[in-house]
Amino acid sequence: MTKIDTSRPESVLPTPSHTVGPFYGYALPFPGGGDIAPVGHPDTITLQGYVYDGEGKPLPDAFVELWGPDPDGNLPQVDGSIRRDPSTGGYLGRNGVEFTGWGRIQTDANGHWYARTLRPGARGRSAPYLSVCVFARGLLVHLFTRVYLPGDEAALAADPLLARLDAKRRDTLIARDGGDGTYRFDIRLQGEGETVFLEFQ
Repeated sequence: MTKIDTSRPESVLPTPSHTVGPFYGYALPFPGGGDIAPVGHPDTITLQGYVYDGEGKPLPDAFVELWGPDPDGNLPQVDGSIRRDPSTGGYLGRNGVEFTGWGRIQTDANGHWYARTLRPGARGRSAPYLSVCVFARGLLVHLFTRVYLPGDEAALAADPLLARLDAKRRDTLIARDGGDGTYRFDIRLQGEGETVFLEFQ
């Protein structure tokens, strides 16, 4: 056993850095994770985008979780986002009827993700938004952010969080309208155009 004299700082070697994943790919995926809106709901929107690393490369093994209120701004109190087969423990997916407001999506081989959900309603003084949590390789702690949908400039201008950001940073939280109820929201973990991430204390 090697003994290190900690009274002499020059004898203490730094611990090498390392990451802890992506082991989450084993237990977190489930079928239908992006099908948040009830089947056939007429007000369904599609939110899609890519997750990029610090070099601008897409991540094929990231997870994006979404939470959001219903169109009236109410937080769903419904169970059933993930159902398991009682005999095998495997995932059965959603019941397809009730809106739970929650979804988990794994990026594909090109770093792309998409979800079908309902446009969130406003809550309090905030403009309507979906909460986002990102799990990805190299992250020891998952990241939180928001995605605001365009369309109500007055509400976006009055939002307390968006009002604190300069225009360039603010734009990283607002999805782009692709028409026909489709919105694009890319998540950049680092570097130029890095998404604004939030810290909860």
